[in-house]
Amino acid sequence: MQQLPLAMRLREPATFETFQPGANLEPLRHLELMADGQPGSAWIWGPRGSGRSHLLQAVCARAAGATRSACLSMPELRASGAAALLGWSGFGALCLDDLDAVVGDAAFERALFSLFLDAQERAAVLVVAAASAPAALPWWLADIGSRFGGSTVFQIRPLEDEDQLPALRARAAARGLELPEETARYLQRRMPRDMASLCDVLDALDVAAMTAQRRITVPFIREVLGEP
Repeated sequence: MQQLPLAMRLREPATFETFQPGANLEPLRHLELMADGQPGSAWIWGPRGSGRSHLLQAVCARAAGATRSACLSMPELRASGAAALLGWSGFGALCLDDLDAVVGDAAFERALFSLFLDAQERAAVLVVAAASAPAALPWWLADIGSRFGGSTVFQIRPLEDEDQLPALRARAAARGLELPEETARYLQRRMPRDMASLCDVLDALDVAAMTAQRRITVPFIREVLGEP
């Protein structure tokens, strides 16, 4: 896969195989088809921690075996200006994360319109993630808003509590960690119940466990968190 400046670095476990779908089986299957070469545009939306960034990176990782692919963070690109979107046309699979960060910016919306038309003309794959559906955003350029609104749109729903446990344990396994169910349940009780926060804590515990040469157990978590 071609690496370009400001592209998001794909996290190793962010694949379709490590995505716990919960109520999101339909968008998962659709995005798998797109990653395998089915052309078109899709818009996925949901709150932080729902898994939309994971899905974008999974599309990019799967598509990279057959075509040029890239996953871009729009908040990072915004800091560099709309010119940062130049040079991304021609990709077989392009994923744009947190696109709502640039909605309302005239220059960015014109650049997005060009990318949309380019992907449409070449029958390429364009997948976008945001916190809201296209119709709920304050577009400056109505045409690009309607184009995205005409894409396949899916709401990504956060995992229910019972689905978070296998997702946490799968993430741990992908990092080479053993996470007993008792330990995973303790994390779930003590931490904010969204997957983004839980995964951030798990990643931090991984680093702490490697430094201390310890297993991630409930007593170790209490020690790291400074709990009695």
